[in-house]
Amino acid sequence: MAFEKESKVILDAIGGKENIDEMGHCATRLRLSLKDESIVDEKALNDLDVVKGTFSTADQYQIIIGSGTVNQVYAQIDQLIGGVSQSESQEEKTEKKVKKKGNPLQRFVKMLSDIFVPIIPAIVAGGLLMGLNNIFTAKDIFAKGQSLVDMYPHFAQFANMINIFASAPFALLPILIGFSAAKRFGGNAFLGAALGAIMVHPDLMNGYAYPEALANGDPIPKWEFLGLSIAQVGYQGQVLPILVSSYILAMLERGLRRIIPTVLDNLLTPLFAIFITSFLTFLFVGPLTRTMGYWLTDGLTFLYEAGGAIGGLIFGLFYAPIVITGMHHSFIAIETSLIAEQASTGGSFIFPIAAMSNMAQGGAALAAFMLIKQNKKLKGVASAAGVSAVLGITEPAMFGVNLKLRYPFIGAMIGSGLGAAYVSFFKVKATALGAAGIPGVISIAAGSLTHYIIGMCIAFVTSIVVTFVLSKRKKYRNAEEL
Repeated sequence: MAFEKESKVILDAIGGKENIDEMGHCATRLRLSLKDESIVDEKALNDLDVVKGTFSTADQYQIIIGSGTVNQVYAQIDQLIGGVSQSESQEEKTEKKVKKKGNPLQRFVKMLSDIFVPIIPAIVAGGLLMGLNNIFTAKDIFAKGQSLVDMYPHFAQFANMINIFASAPFALLPILIGFSAAKRFGGNAFLGAALGAIMVHPDLMNGYAYPEALANGDPIPKWEFLGLSIAQVGYQGQVLPILVSSYILAMLERGLRRIIPTVLDNLLTPLFAIFITSFLTFLFVGPLTRTMGYWLTDGLTFLYEAGGAIGGLIFGLFYAPIVITGMHHSFIAIETSLIAEQASTGGSFIFPIAAMSNMAQGGAALAAFMLIKQNKKLKGVASAAGVSAVLGITEPAMFGVNLKLRYPFIGAMIGSGLGAAYVSFFKVKATALGAAGIPGVISIAAGSLTHYIIGMCIAFVTSIVVTFVLSKRKKYRNAEEL
């Protein structure tokens, strides 16, 4: 089997099955909660060609392997150990997670990561399709004042089909989040999906049309009974309402399972959990969190608009350090909201800044490739990781090369800051999600495409130049010989 030998070495190097509390993976890294990190044999790990680097943050030991490969290595290790803590119930696993070390902010960020990382493929697929739709429908890309559909009307139906495919993951976002969030909070994932489906039921007023209806003074359909007046409004594209409602659902379900007799559990627990949570959601949880979500996205958009180049410079400088802490996972929820509500927000400003950071990390890694003389493995990692970073996968470059040598990481931070300052000054925003880097051109609003490309060039070239300059300093002179 693929990577069977490497997986055995990794398992031995981290202390075997007995040293693993939990195991998971993201797009490029194995994420391990270990009982004792001090016994990890890092030399054995770093001697493997498949391993691009290692680091520890937020009580997780992470092994950088690379996109695609990490899935196969994870599957091999999981097979070797027969699954981690398979005898534990989901509830016990969740309670154990809550009790883990880490400050409240770290636990909150990890919670968001656990919920949103599994649904990233669906969001990215929708985002890339949305970018493809932009190519067909955005004006001024191929001709002044015209879109490709205007020029070639026979593409109109094809573009319409792509638009439906692209918008589905965002319009039905509560179903995806409900499934993932309920599972993370220790409840039944399918009940979470059912709750999400209730919140986007087609008989409800479409959530996207709700703000316009309020602004125009149009009547809002309501349920009126027992003195209550509950708005019949859907939550298409909303993030915060389903997150809070899924938590309530999971807690209620777990509580009900403790008090309902076993013989009636499978019948009454789902019934009461869904009914009570749905009622509370439409009564006050949904309206309250919807308003909070509007405040959050409007506030962030205002800060971006007002901050200009200085705000972009600061964000760009510190984006990579934020990634190291893992806090960038909290941006997924914000970006999803910004994209889903782009009619009012204009799109995501985080995506272009992330792209500047990726380009800078790639440029710095490629500069390191040109500077490294002795370490053939690191030189090989630097070349592959540099290309990977500019295509949107930055962890191998950041953790496997730039942080290890230090000075390329500083060069990447400076390049990222200047690139981000440029795109922020010109208010570049993404109307879709995808790979942040060169492939991200299809995700950018048509009117900002030129500035996005210029920003990428600034970030890439600056990081290379600064990395070369820093390599001449005495304190870094021999770093490339690692």
